[in-house]
Amino acid sequence: MRNIYLCGFMGCGKSFMGQKLSEKLGCTLVDLDAYIEEKEGMTIPEIFEKFGEPHFRRLEEKYIREMPINSIVATGGGAVINPVTAETARNTGNVVFLDADFELCYSRIKGDTHRPLVMKNTKEQLKELFDKRREIYLKHSDFSVNSNLSETEILDMILEGIK
Repeated sequence: MRNIYLCGFMGCGKSFMGQKLSEKLGCTLVDLDAYIEEKEGMTIPEIFEKFGEPHFRRLEEKYIREMPINSIVATGGGAVINPVTAETARNTGNVVFLDADFELCYSRIKGDTHRPLVMKNTKEQLKELFDKRREIYLKHSDFSVNSNLSETEILDMILEGIK
């Protein structure tokens, strides 16, 4: 099995669906943000504060190359925005875009102090970012799944898409 990389906006369900998918397929789940925090010995907000977002995007590009084979990888919301990171993912697996409505994503992320972009942007600014990124997710993914649906429907659609 090739890796499965879940991408999409913050709050679309990448970590949750990644866990469900790894249980169903019996493979390892790697949360890319948690992996980066472990490797760097800093939280994502600390990395953003100390080094800035461009540095963090370079870390995503670096560490996505270390993902173990036969894994489900829950990427961060901005990981596949970087064309190099997206290409690395596509070369080693299937990139699945979990396409959720903005309001659903926002309801899950508002006030989350572990998300630097949430803390420094208004709802309107996040909506602009969401709209801008959505086109890039579509471009850099192998297929998309409506992640407003039920857990079972989403799992079935992902499994059908990776056949």
